[in-house]
Amino acid sequence: MLNNTSNTLKPIKTYHISLFIALTMKLLCDQMLGTCATWLRLLGFDTFYTNSNITDDELLRIAEQENRWVISRDKELLFRARKRDMKVCEITTTELDEQLYQILKLIPLDNHHLLSRCTLCNSILQAIDKESVKGKIPQQSYQTYDEFWVCLPCLKYYWKGSHYQKIMKKIKEIKKKTQSLD
Repeated sequence: MLNNTSNTLKPIKTYHISLFIALTMKLLCDQMLGTCATWLRLLGFDTFYTNSNITDDELLRIAEQENRWVISRDKELLFRARKRDMKVCEITTTELDEQLYQILKLIPLDNHHLLSRCTLCNSILQAIDKESVKGKIPQQSYQTYDEFWVCLPCLKYYWKGSHYQKIMKKIKEIKKKTQSLD
């Protein structure tokens, strides 16, 4: 949208491409891809992960209603999603790194949203001050670290502990592999 009150065209709002991707790139993983769904959340993707109580019909309804990519190894589910003209990513391996590689070949990774979602419930994490986590996390972690995040719906706390370095190493490897496609 442009403002034309002074005979010059000026943008009223500019949206950063990473914000656009983050707000529009929604994924749905079926029950076969639990670990993959967790890693997609670590990578910052809004990822719905099903449980065993949800039928394929319900999965497709959710994916269609929320405009989510259907990510699955289930050929029948993918066939039905394609018939409904839905975006799909067929996973052809059980190996996690290859699964992520197959997804990231189709769906761009946004570095600005890494580690921004709860791995359990998919909610966006909120920064929280150090004093607020006192007594809620291990004392050693409280004494060692200064930055903390919380998932408000499930009250899980996050900090850049020993797992953080391992996660970042894996993310770096994933990014290196997907960038080698360019």
